[in-house]
Amino acid sequence: MIFNTMIVHLKKFIPSFCKLDNLGKIQTKLVRYNSSQSSPRILEQLKNKSLLRVRGNEVLIFLQGLITNDMKHFEEGAANLYALFLNTKGRVMYDVIIYRSQEDNVYYIECDSQAAESLQKHLKMYRVRRKIDIDYLEDSVNVWAFFDPIQHMNNKHINNRQKLEGLIFPCGTLNNKVSKIVDNIMIYEDPRLSDLGIRILAASEIERHKIIKHLNSNALDSANHLSYKAFRYKLGVPEGIEDLPPGKPLPLEVNCDYLHGVSFHKGCYIGQELTARTYHTGVVRKRLMPLLFNEVPNKSFSYDEKIINETGNVVGKFRGIENQYGLGLMRINDSLNAQSLTISNIKLKVSKPIWWPQELQKQIVSVNKTE
Repeated sequence: MIFNTMIVHLKKFIPSFCKLDNLGKIQTKLVRYNSSQSSPRILEQLKNKSLLRVRGNEVLIFLQGLITNDMKHFEEGAANLYALFLNTKGRVMYDVIIYRSQEDNVYYIECDSQAAESLQKHLKMYRVRRKIDIDYLEDSVNVWAFFDPIQHMNNKHINNRQKLEGLIFPCGTLNNKVSKIVDNIMIYEDPRLSDLGIRILAASEIERHKIIKHLNSNALDSANHLSYKAFRYKLGVPEGIEDLPPGKPLPLEVNCDYLHGVSFHKGCYIGQELTARTYHTGVVRKRLMPLLFNEVPNKSFSYDEKIINETGNVVGKFRGIENQYGLGLMRINDSLNAQSLTISNIKLKVSKPIWWPQELQKQIVSVNKTE
């Protein structure tokens, strides 16, 4: 069995619990969702996701030197965390979610399936002589997302012209402590945003209806509703090599800091120099932002295709699309202040995600102070 019974704390999506008394010494809680309390959630298997298992006494130290986030969060009780692996030039190679297992010194790394083997090679290259096992679990574990498709955004946020120059914020966590699991089903709160719902790791032989039994008997299928990818784009959240081609994106431009994925206070890690220099410079003027088309475009767009304003100036570059929702790397102020935006003569709108940090003096990291 890949998974042992674990306990997960789910604040927002799972309001009620009932005790199970037959799971041995660990008394876990079975999650059930009361459909009368909110809109139906969607449960979708993320078929483009895979897991690596990393285990050994030196795992924490090993990963600490490779990722943007701080592995010490696990010592403080975190159940999982979001992080990036960078190359030596400070560009994003892989975006991952790292999960702590109940077993000592065992962690699972969720990554894009197309990048799993190359990430495994990357880890083995830097393992050197450490006694660490790095296993690609391939098809033995499935990754699922359980989310509310209408909870977060509505039309009132479109054309939000509130100014935010891209000030850099320190990393943090959602205080997601160790979570819950039953029958080879591991349930975690998404470490990036509470609006992204929960992540579920389940042995591949476990069918969808068995997962629903532990979550929500009325869970919808994304085949007939908003897909997880469209939902992410609606929020403005990138994921996987399609959105983050290895070796191209910069961590802060893809909102790694806003998504609790980078520490500016930990020790050295591969690719840190450019990220730290940007942090100390103070402002990121281009960031990934959600795009909205009035209807599903009847043509495809290329990666990096130009997005222009009413004067013909380039204010952004296209990154991805799913149905009428897209992602663009946008000049924040220029795009929010534009009277109109087009890509290949097709009109679109851009919005500032409401989950971005607010411009509160107590939260802003000011790097423009004079000594």
